[in-house]
Amino acid sequence: QVQLQESGPGLVKPSQTLSLTCSVSGASITTNTDYWAWIRQPPGKGLEWMGTIDARGSAYYNPSLVSRTSISRDTSKNQFTLQLRSVTPEDTAVYYCAAENTDTAEYDYWGQGTQVTVSS
Repeated sequence: QVQLQESGPGLVKPSQTLSLTCSVSGASITTNTDYWAWIRQPPGKGLEWMGTIDARGSAYYNPSLVSRTSISRDTSKNQFTLQLRSVTPEDTAVYYCAAENTDTAEYDYWGQGTQVTVSS
């Protein structure tokens, strides 16, 4: 059973960098059966794809966020990490990590989500 768990601070000050880690169990982030994604949902809005890292470590970003976003990984810990720079209150959201099946392009597995609030 594949499980994903987000971790990181729940409160970030404006202009700082938001950092979240997704710990994966039951699958390896280095095998090419899945892509590993970060998705967020601001209050009252829909889901927004932020970016994805593949089995080779190549990252792809939402064009609207590319200038502020970095996704990296630690293969020794089977974790991947999101960094979002220069946050504003508009970055307040529930942040999810998810596994996208490379064959079906569907998100088969999700973390439970973590609330991040940007406020001074």
